[in-house]
Amino acid sequence: MKKIAVVLLALLLVAAAWVAAGPWLAVRAIRSAIEADDAAALAAQVDFPALRASLKRQFADRIVRAAGPATQSSLLGALAIRAATGAGSVAVDALANPLGLTALVQGRSAWRAAVGDVAPPDPSVPEPRPFHDAEYRYESLSRFTATVHDDAGRPVVFVLGREGMRWKLVDVRLPPT
Repeated sequence: MKKIAVVLLALLLVAAAWVAAGPWLAVRAIRSAIEADDAAALAAQVDFPALRASLKRQFADRIVRAAGPATQSSLLGALAIRAATGAGSVAVDALANPLGLTALVQGRSAWRAAVGDVAPPDPSVPEPRPFHDAEYRYESLSRFTATVHDDAGRPVVFVLGREGMRWKLVDVRLPPT
């Protein structure tokens, strides 16, 4: 009976360690996929539908807030906001893919990455490593963040969520404007 209890306790400790190490393993897998330019491996670590939905909400919120109450209350303004939100949706689709995500993780400006305005790399300057100088933090038992800074020094927060025993990138909180 004692042996069974010890084995069960050991298994429980191994499972807890696996779940606790999961976010770092996921970050390492994302970093390796980006460095190897392996879109399939990156897609296995990212919940792209959840990521797109989150980014679309963030862009729509920014557009509505920037428009202000006067624009929101007029019919023409509401139509303009709707058109701008559609354009934001296109920008999100450009960002929420392996190439756009690579640019974000490496600290490049989110907007430049979305519109494809990425200057050719300077051969004398090494390419920044993904999640270089990231700050890591558990928000809960099933939520983990990795914060990197863009070209302007603003924080871009990558949120990983736990799905069972696996962790995946589920959200990117873009820096405030």
